[in-house]
Amino acid sequence: MLRPHLTAATLLRVSAEGAATALVLTVQTRTGDAASAGFVQTAMLLPYVVSGPVIGHALDRTGRPRRLVVALACGYTVAIAGLMLSAGRSPLVLVLMVAAVVGCVEPVVVALTSLLPRFVPPERLSRAYGLEASSYNIAAIAGPGLAALVAAVAGGAHTGIVTVATAALGLLVLPLLRIPPPEVRPGRTRSGLGQVVAGGLLVLGANRVLRALTVSTMFAWFGYGGFAVAAVLLGQDIGAGPAAGGQLLACFALGSLVGALASSRWLTPGHSERAVSAGLLGFGTAVAALAAVPSLPWAWGVCVAAGLAEGPLFTATLMLRQRESPPDRLGQVNTTGGSLKIGASAGGAALTGVFAGRLGAEGLMLSIAAFQFAGAAMWLWLSGAGRKDGPALGTRPERRSSHGCG
Repeated sequence: MLRPHLTAATLLRVSAEGAATALVLTVQTRTGDAASAGFVQTAMLLPYVVSGPVIGHALDRTGRPRRLVVALACGYTVAIAGLMLSAGRSPLVLVLMVAAVVGCVEPVVVALTSLLPRFVPPERLSRAYGLEASSYNIAAIAGPGLAALVAAVAGGAHTGIVTVATAALGLLVLPLLRIPPPEVRPGRTRSGLGQVVAGGLLVLGANRVLRALTVSTMFAWFGYGGFAVAAVLLGQDIGAGPAAGGQLLACFALGSLVGALASSRWLTPGHSERAVSAGLLGFGTAVAALAAVPSLPWAWGVCVAAGLAEGPLFTATLMLRQRESPPDRLGQVNTTGGSLKIGASAGGAALTGVFAGRLGAEGLMLSIAAFQFAGAAMWLWLSGAGRKDGPALGTRPERRSSHGCG
């Protein structure tokens, strides 16, 4: 089941990763004003904060997870098609409403990760999580790349085709999955929306490792939110032009892919905590080095190194969430953690827009690195390196030990 899972998940993630690029190119071609695409992207992100935990909560409890996943993926495919058709043609208010619908169903691309323990044997979970992290990295490269390729060949107005097509292909593969219901079915208690949305937060806050992981990665992603802007400015500063920023982002994504694939071979849940601190420190060191690179080839190499550090960090994040989460809350923890990281990244991007002119590429890179080091410090402090906690709230001890996590 892992192969069809990775195929469907990767195709849906390629669509989601390419949506922003396709949207900007589409709006620019149709209206001549790409700035309005920023409002549409915001409308896509905002619902994620609530819809992510709700979708995770539903997947943790439904007895027919495949039916729910297919329905959500179908909703995403239809909504993204409607968005690409209406963007730049329909009134902005209508486009924003369609974008909000996309944001309500898009968290399914993250929620799929929480289903892995249901059909992957415990002894193969480490490799499965490494491949899952690679899926995100492949999508980060292929999504924007395919959108840019279609724009170059057929024009910017047609870039939405690749976003819709990859979503549709992923939707066609999903019915091939055989997803068992959750092992632990919670009692039939009624939960209000506030409890559903906050359920993942309660688990993240109650467990020492998850709390440390969430805070440290939020620090890291707040800094990373400004990386794209800093990369463009760096390209200008070293005389390669702003287009070099895209090359640097591609090099980073390539390094992340290689790092995630490598970690699928050697990283185990027992070593994942050390991988978090090593990944944050390595990523921060590489980004700080970008402030001093003399030419574009050096920048390429350093960005690959930064990605090599980030790949295992992401794999370790997935492993720790699975290890520490209660069996009936894993989906909610994954989607809530993802929502918090996206929110932190959006805040960092906004702050970068304010200070980019004053700090320049050097200052931005050093600031981004500082947030990685702060994240590593928060991880070491909050996780209490060397201390052991009892099981996470609601976690069965035998489940954790069966994964070799103690």
